[in-house]
Amino acid sequence: MFQIGELVVYGSTGVCRVEEISGLNQPGEDREKRYYRLRPLWQDGVIYAPVDSRKVSIRPVISREEAEALIDRMPAIPAAACRGGTPQALAQQYQSAVRDGGHQALIEMMKAIYGKRSRAAAKNRRLGVVDERYMKQAERLLYGELATALEIPYDHVEGYIAVRLEGAEESAG
Repeated sequence: MFQIGELVVYGSTGVCRVEEISGLNQPGEDREKRYYRLRPLWQDGVIYAPVDSRKVSIRPVISREEAEALIDRMPAIPAAACRGGTPQALAQQYQSAVRDGGHQALIEMMKAIYGKRSRAAAKNRRLGVVDERYMKQAERLLYGELATALEIPYDHVEGYIAVRLEGAEESAG
């Protein structure tokens, strides 16, 4: 069980702070059932999540060392193959990656969308709405957790990754 004040990753919401652990005072609710009151760090709102939920994953935020190791592995992670022939199929594929919540799946998806964005720009086109929406969601999830683990502002994460990977290229070359 997580403790009050602890930072956790909750499903596709991202990093949240555990503010309270209590029962809900709602009619018809089991008074013995315990809930986390979670406050997302990178968006507004409050979430009440059952302590024993099996539907939505809740896990600790990765450590600084794990975050740095993940960034170091990014160049070796391949882009996901986009199998969506229709916007709906593409959205399903992306939703699966977001729901999985795994760093690898998010990075694979982001790399695929970055590639699509580059190809679209080369043809003076814009990226599709589905791609844009899921790219923002993946960035919020991944960058939010990395910002938390690395103890840096959210809007510095992309630059931190670029500098770290640049340094890795220079030391390898």
